[in-house]
This record gives sequence, structure tokens and C-alpha cells, in this order.
Amino acid sequence: MALSRDLGLSYKSAFVLLHELREAMADELKGRVIGGEGKTAEVDGGYFGCYVKPANQKEYRRDRRYARNQNGKRKVVVVVRERGGNSVPAVFGSESQAAAFIRARIAKGTVVHADEAASWDGLHERFEMKRINHQEAYSLDGACTNQADEYFSRLRRAEIGIHYHFAGAYLLRYAQDSSWREDNRRISNGDKVNRIAALALKRGKSADFTGYWQRQID
Repeated sequence: MALSRDLGLSYKSAFVLLHELREAMADELKGRVIGGEGKTAEVDGGYFGCYVKPANQKEYRRDRRYARNQNGKRKVVVVVRERGGNSVPAVFGSESQAAAFIRARIAKGTVVHADEAASWDGLHERFEMKRINHQEAYSLDGACTNQADEYFSRLRRAEIGIHYHFAGAYLLRYAQDSSWREDNRRISNGDKVNRIAALALKRGKSADFTGYWQRQID
């Protein structure tokens, strides 16, 4: 791990430090409501954490696209992203469980774009909706979820190229990390460091990582 090397820390210390910084970054997302009259938001979901190592010998391998051959740890990150604004992610067992979260995090009067998944059908009761069928096009008649897809593209690149694996217990932390980075991508690195440091200094003990390696909270 680069942080462990650069700061002269053990891997364990670097692991906890990074997650504590993610906790601090997530404080900016608490209670965030996006959109409003005249604004547009996009909603989409992406599944993570379902990697199953294939068997060594070909005859014992199974098609991992089927639920019966998965490990049961697959979860969906649902992101609500305002065009030209901020985003808010959350983690659920399935997209259909995200309805209450979406209603709470998008202000009335927002035009909401979503794909063809039936999970979003109930949103028509509260919002003006524009739907895009991705089997037909990525953008059609003014409807698209391209900015939500951008978020998932970067989150997947982080999983594969940086972290290699998102453990289910920490999937929300990584999703919030990616959301914060996405929302602040136009800010200089120095300003980002100052903001994260200020957020970290305002926090008390970590809810999840105090005594993490000792398996106890002091």
C-alpha cells in the first residue's frame, strides 16, 4: 500500500487511517438532499461484491451469472446524482429496496432520469420521470443516466485498479469515498487535503474503526 510506504506506517495502521478519512468525508453527505424546482437528477444502481473464484479445472466451473452460483454477498450501490451538482450513494440488497432513500434524498420538483428497470416505476408517483431503455440507446429523446453511469465507471475502476476488492461491510464507505471525489473533482488537491483534514479534526472517535484490529472499542 502506497500510504503505508510513504508515511512509514504498518499496513494495519494505513488501512484504519484511510477508513477513518472516508468516515470524515462521508460527514458531508449526511442528510444531503439534492435537486429542486428546475433541476435534474439521475438515479441508477450498480452491483458489487459478487466475485466468486472459478474452479481450477474446466469441468468443475459454473456459470457465475446465475444466482445459484454466486456467493450471496452481492449488493447494489444506488446513486442519486444531480446534474451539475452533488451525489449521494447508499447500499441495499436490491434496487427495489432503495425507493424510500431516493424519495428522501431528492427534493420535490426535480426531474428524475432513470433506466428501464422496474425498480424505479414507483418514483413516477412523486417525480416527473424520464426513462431510457439501455437496450435501445444510451441517450434518447432527452433521457439518459450518463452522469450516474460515470460515477459507477470510476467506482469500478477504483475497485479493480486500486482496492482490488470491496468487502461488503465497507462497500458503503468506498461508495461514499467515490461520491466525494466525484463531487470535488474540480477542486485542487491542496484544497481537498485541507477539507478532509478539517472534517477529520471535527470528528470524535471512529464509530467503526476504534479498536478495529484489537476487536474491541476503548
